[in-house]
Amino acid sequence: MNLNDLRPLMERRQDGGLSFERFCTDPALAHLQWPDDVLRDFLFDHGDHGPSVDDYADFDLSAITWTLETIPAADFLAMPTGQSEAALIEHIAKNPVHWVAVRPPEIGRHWEAHGTWLRPPLLIDRHLLDPGSSGLQVLEGRTRVGVLRGRHRQQQNVASEHQSWVGRPGRP
Repeated sequence: MNLNDLRPLMERRQDGGLSFERFCTDPALAHLQWPDDVLRDFLFDHGDHGPSVDDYADFDLSAITWTLETIPAADFLAMPTGQSEAALIEHIAKNPVHWVAVRPPEIGRHWEAHGTWLRPPLLIDRHLLDPGSSGLQVLEGRTRVGVLRGRHRQQQNVASEHQSWVGRPGRP
């Protein structure tokens, strides 16, 4: 199953105001067994987002197992994202104060208190995209990773490790 296979579900979500709860129970998603955070951030919020579809349309969604992992901050400093929005993380990193200020206040308070994001971003093992590659790639959460990079460069509070959902090959 790939993003194009979910096009009818995405259209129902747009046209009928399909709630996240109803979206999750759709039979098209039943076999994925993904965490709600991953379903929400990747499929519900961005499953029909042009750049996501461009970068991940042929991606075998059923070949991914998601786990919540602790990733060193240093790993995010050069981590790529999809080709369609390759420059977005660096664009955000140039002005992290702005990107936090335009979010709900609790996000800024969390960065100040904990030096990390409020909600974990989604990372993907690059081997899933290209069997010859390695490392992780930002699937969703480019703003969060950009803020981390910018805060790091500006020597603002950044934790040494960060929780992230990581998609790797295989089924549980």
